[in-house]
Amino acid sequence: MPSLFVLERYTTASKVILGVFFAALVILFFYYAFKMFEMAYVMRNKKPFFVHFYLKLKKLTPKQQSILRLQFSFYNKLTSKQQLYFEHRVSSFITDKTFIGREGLIISDEVKILISATAVMLTFGFRDFYIALIDKIFVYPNAFYSRVNQEYHKGEFNPKLKALVLSWNDFKQGYNIGDDNLNLGIHEFTHAIHLNSMKEKDVSSTIFRDSFNELTNLLSNNDLLRKKLIASKYFRAYAFTNQFEFVAVLVEYFIETPKEFRNQFPRIYNKVKQMLHFNFAGY
Repeated sequence: MPSLFVLERYTTASKVILGVFFAALVILFFYYAFKMFEMAYVMRNKKPFFVHFYLKLKKLTPKQQSILRLQFSFYNKLTSKQQLYFEHRVSSFITDKTFIGREGLIISDEVKILISATAVMLTFGFRDFYIALIDKIFVYPNAFYSRVNQEYHKGEFNPKLKALVLSWNDFKQGYNIGDDNLNLGIHEFTHAIHLNSMKEKDVSSTIFRDSFNELTNLLSNNDLLRKKLIASKYFRAYAFTNQFEFVAVLVEYFIETPKEFRNQFPRIYNKVKQMLHFNFAGY
């Protein structure tokens, strides 16, 4: 017969196992209850229930902070609290991605910070900001030869290889003139965000995807607005190549000339703002 001591140990172990099991059930219950609650909230309000929640904020070095302050004007438009969140996300994004220099280009702090800051800026209204479809970021000094179509490119996104490729010279030029609506980094990262939203099921991807569908339906069903959009010549012709280029160009204009965009096409502007959940920095 088992001793009393063995029976007590068995009873205690059973209680621990049952306790862990029920605790797991409670956690799962609240998790799925929250998911259902948030989905209803998203359907009604077209935004996530919350965006920023961090157990511990990562920090950039003084040198990296200086690069943001001096070279990335968007960062300076944020509140001090938002800047802490922005720095945390930039640091996290740098850690998550592999940066690879080509043709002798050195991956410096400046390269990592400014490229990562572009991604973080575009996803600052997202809860999940990592853009899972990107693993590697290749950076060339100038335009590079693409084997895909045997032409020279300034940038491209390859979802199969999970690779974003940029010309550093053209990337920097996109920020040298801040209101010409030409920004290589914004354009290519928007392609990645768009395709990522079609693959992922997180709340921010859902909002981006659904909002873009609302925008395309708006233009499909509003012949007057569609004709005005094309006739205005405000958006460069490349925007009308296909839906992917359309949304990438829209986001370029949204970031660089928001006031003019809002004045000319307020309904389209608001849809882009909804897609990105961009309720900060004066937008």
